[in-house]
This record gives sequence, C-alpha cells and structure tokens, in this order.
Amino acid sequence: MSDTVDKERGSEAANPKDAAPADGSAGGGDRAVDPRLLVREQGFAGYLTEFKRKVRGGELGSLPVVLGLIIIAVIFQSLNDSFLSAGSVSDIGVYIAGTGIMATGIVFVLLLGEIDLSVGSVAGVGAAVWAVLSVTHNVNDWLAVVIAIVAGLCIGGLHGFFFARVGVPAFVVTLAGFLGWSGLQIWLMGTEGSINTPDSSVVEDLTGYYFEDIAAAYGLALVAVLAYAAALLVDAKRRRGARLPSRPMSEILVRTVVMAVVAFAGAYVLNQSRGLPLALVLFLAVLVIADFAVRRTTYGRQIFAVGGNAEAARRAGINVEWVRISVFGIAGMLAAFGGLFIASLSGGATKSLGAGNTLMNVIAAAVIGGTSLFGGRGKIWSALLGILVIQSIQQGLNLLGMASEIQYMITGAVLLAAVVIDSVSRRTQKTAGRT
Repeated sequence: MSDTVDKERGSEAANPKDAAPADGSAGGGDRAVDPRLLVREQGFAGYLTEFKRKVRGGELGSLPVVLGLIIIAVIFQSLNDSFLSAGSVSDIGVYIAGTGIMATGIVFVLLLGEIDLSVGSVAGVGAAVWAVLSVTHNVNDWLAVVIAIVAGLCIGGLHGFFFARVGVPAFVVTLAGFLGWSGLQIWLMGTEGSINTPDSSVVEDLTGYYFEDIAAAYGLALVAVLAYAAALLVDAKRRRGARLPSRPMSEILVRTVVMAVVAFAGAYVLNQSRGLPLALVLFLAVLVIADFAVRRTTYGRQIFAVGGNAEAARRAGINVEWVRISVFGIAGMLAAFGGLFIASLSGGATKSLGAGNTLMNVIAAAVIGGTSLFGGRGKIWSALLGILVIQSIQQGLNLLGMASEIQYMITGAVLLAAVVIDSVSRRTQKTAGRT
C-alpha cells in the first residue's frame, strides 16, 4: 500500500467509531473505508487487481530487486555451477553482514531525504578504537567493542547536531566527517599501520564463528516462521477489532508457507556447509530490531513524517531536530558496528579499513534495495535485498575470475538502474496523483 493509504488506516484505527465496517458500508460513521483497502477481503483476485493498480501507478516496491536476484542467480549458476553451492551461499551470508549493517543505518538517513558520506571512515574509526583499546592497551574485549560502537553513536550524533541545529547541509557535514574521521583513524593506528585480530577474540568470532549443530539453523528458521505467523495473526485481529479490512486466513496461511519454505531451505543449505554463521544471525537481528522501530513505533512514523515534509512534521508537533540528530546517531553507531565485521573479515584493523568501495557499496545497497533517495519512502529490509544483489554479483564475478574493475563497473550500472527506476516510479506516481 502507498503511504497515503497507510495514513488513512492509521487515522481510522485511531477513531474506530468513525470507521466503516469491513464491507465498506457507511456503518456507524459518515466515512466509508477506502475501496483500495478492501482488497484484503476479496481474496487473491483482489490482490491481483491491487498489484496491477500499483504497477500502473509506479509502485513497484521490491519487485525489481527480487527479479534482479533471480536473474543474477540464473546467469551465474549457468556460468559456474558452484555459485549456488552450500559453501558459496554460506560465504555470501557472512560477507553481507558488515556492509549490510552499515546499509541499515543509511536507510534511516535516506528516509529523511539526506545522505551520509562518512560511514566508511566512521567504520574505520570504530575498528581502530576497538583494536587500540583491546589489543594495544589490553582493555576487556567486550568493553572495547561497546566503546567502539558508542564512539560511532557519538560521531553520528555530532553530524546530526551540525545538520539539525546549526543548519549545515548533511552532504557538507558528512563529507567533512569523511575526511576528518579518516585522519583520526590513521592517527589512532599510529605507526603500526595495522593491528591483527587476536585468536578467539570477540571481533574474530563475529565472522569466524558458526553454529555447527544443525538444530541451530533449523531452530532459527522455526522461530522466524512462528514469529512471522504470530505477527500476521495479531495484526489481523487488531484490524478486525478496529473494524478495518484485514488479511483473510487463506492469505496468512500462504504467506506463512512461503516464509517457511524460504527459511528452512536456507537452513538446509547452510547446514550442508559449516552451519549457521553468527554474522548472519547478528545481521538479521539488527534488521528485525530496526524494522520494528521504523514500522511499529511512534519514532519510526516521525522519521517518515520528517522525510516526507519536515515543515509539516514540525507543525504537527514533531521534534524535527531530535529526529534528525538521533537518525544520524543510529547511522554512526551501525557504521562502527559494521566496521568491526570488516575488521573480522580482513584479519584486523588497518589505516585503510572503510576506504575504497565501502561507501559506494553501503549506499548502493540501500538504494538498490528500494529505499528512495528523495526521502519518505523505503523499508529497512531494503538493506538486505540490496546487499544481496551486490554481494551476489561480486561472488559470481570472483568465481569467474573477473577483475575488480569489472565488478566496479557492473555495480555502478546496477546502482544507476536502481536510481532510474526510483525516479521513473516517483514521476509515474505523481502523474497518477499518488505522491
């Protein structure tokens, strides 16, 4: 559904006495339910009609990226039958964690209609802080990790302060941060140049630990399916209680079955390799928490409101400055956390950690996944879809022995295609009167 439809749902849920019955009649109030909301009670035929309406109106959602993933899998599997092997899929699950967590923070910023160019250097600072404290000064490993993440939170909050309170454009603030924090990273590392990750340290385990018992992967799949089904049932009950259209049980059953097939198939493949990676578990946990915050809390609705129209949000009583500062703080915190995963993969913290194509991949993951560059539209799960596209391309090209410059060109082309689709989609929606 479009954001407009969601707002109508919310207003009716807040005033159940004014809402119409599920059949769309006038009922106890003067207003009737928007007919577009009734598709849930018309079965799959209603959803087919709604899908066609969305496509004609430019509301493509995650459809392009899902189709892209399927095409990528078919092409690379046909060129190299190792692409979808258990080991390759397991590697992708580990490699997406660090960049994906950073992309999750960028999704928050993009929902405001802003950009953060400092995530790569903040990731480097986070890794450097951990390495210097834990390895050089023998601070407790867990404490060093916490301090590194808090450092990222403070850095992001500082960016937000200059943007929200001082009025410096976010592009300029974070570009200055990109340069300044890169210098701090180099200074913290000193003459060492690099600090290797100690054996059995917390950071090494971030990407090096696997739950080898097959029950772990299957157990996580079961928990995910049950939680998903419970969420659908609770949402349907809540809507029926508010006399709003809700999903029929047939749809809930189909959605749950599809989720179960995907989850247990993934668990099976991972168990054919080294088991369930801790990195993937942590990434999914970040996604679930962030998604809940964005979609199910007042704070999340405030982010969308500020991203859609900051002045209107201010007049509605939203503390726009606080929302902006906190969002940049979240982005900085997740950047530092993601930097620890990169350090884990590369074997330690270095002066160049977070440089190169890190920033490009992080922003590209959020945008390719479906988050709009224009603000006010997107989903947290965009980070997962986008980074899957990028990492799948890189994995496939690596298996084919392609040079890194070819990877850069292809990733850049995919990013451009995603932005073009977003721009065309917005123009189509504007023409259809949905923006």
